[in-house]
Amino acid sequence: MFVLSEATILHADVDAFFASVEQRDDPRLRGRPVIVGAGVVLAASYEAKAYGVCTAMGGAQARRLCPRAVVVEPRMSAYAEASKAVYRVFEDTTPLVEGLSIDEAFLDVRGLERISGTPAEIAVRLRREVLELVGLPITVGVARTKFLAKVASGVAKPDGLLVVPPDRELAFLHPLPVERLWGVGPVTASKLHGRAITTVGQVAQLGEAALVCMLGRAAGRHLHALAQNRDLRPVQVRRRRRSIGSQRALGRSPRSPDAVDAIVVGLVDRVTRRMRAAGRVGRTVVLRLRFDDFSRATRSHTLPLATAHTETILATVRGLLAAAMPMIERQGLTLVGVAVANLEDDGATQLRLPFDRRSSDALDAALDEVRNRFGSAAITRAVLLGRDQGPSVPLLPD
Repeated sequence: MFVLSEATILHADVDAFFASVEQRDDPRLRGRPVIVGAGVVLAASYEAKAYGVCTAMGGAQARRLCPRAVVVEPRMSAYAEASKAVYRVFEDTTPLVEGLSIDEAFLDVRGLERISGTPAEIAVRLRREVLELVGLPITVGVARTKFLAKVASGVAKPDGLLVVPPDRELAFLHPLPVERLWGVGPVTASKLHGRAITTVGQVAQLGEAALVCMLGRAAGRHLHALAQNRDLRPVQVRRRRRSIGSQRALGRSPRSPDAVDAIVVGLVDRVTRRMRAAGRVGRTVVLRLRFDDFSRATRSHTLPLATAHTETILATVRGLLAAAMPMIERQGLTLVGVAVANLEDDGATQLRLPFDRRSSDALDAALDEVRNRFGSAAITRAVLLGRDQGPSVPLLPD
């Protein structure tokens, strides 16, 4: 088994990406609290975050917290171009780049000491070049594992650099709050806090068996390994997505079942179009929900055959949504997401005889062609007319 023995993994994350692009492009916004998105916050500058504004918060609440904030409409094409420029700097730094999103990536710089310097020196240069060439602040964490590099960058934000030496890993990690562990959301954190466990070090002291009893087999083993900084995953170049999805933050305004259904229809249209554009099909359909109390629920269904057919996936999501509707009515809905997992290449699927003309992919293909030629708004469903479907966030190439 190969184990990294030195800190050669960088986690690079652009600070408040959308808001930073807006401040870069409009000098009047620099140093001022900026909110991207009026109805729901898509991003907030650190000046706005200081007032408690955060991503996915309702716009009205954000403006109450920060009355002086400048609210700007999102410019997705500008963010896509900025992302491409940032990734050019990443790929000039090392050939081993694993993109996580349009504004963050892991970089493995092992073996570059003679031509590029130490990992810390490479990180310093990376931050300088992103600022000089792209005009954006970026934070970098450097560590022996991907997990700890990401934690380090989170601690160093904003616009910082933090190197965790191998002999100081646990001394750095264990005093941190349990929320720094991947997989610890509000529900898991509440369970741990209920037993007076607030730091990563306390999780490490519990032992795997106790965590399994408390959180379940998978989560207990996962958190016990991370609390000891056991993470053997290498940086994977051009790794294909395991799922394709989209989500929509709704704020705290009540939504009727018809309104929620319309949002789901738009999300499914967006997801299935992305799948077909990438030449992917999938079997597992996932519905993700977030409620007023910030708790979350996930529902999924695995189809007998992989597909990117819009109507098949929409019918499945609607079934999952109907089953979850009593919970939504009790707890209120603030976010809904749709994803398709268990992906494979569409050329690998078994073709089916067209016994049912309604299951044909011809309609999907025709709609994709119209939208590719004339724009995504050129043709839409009647149920979506006059409804704001939210911005389509740019993605990394699959």
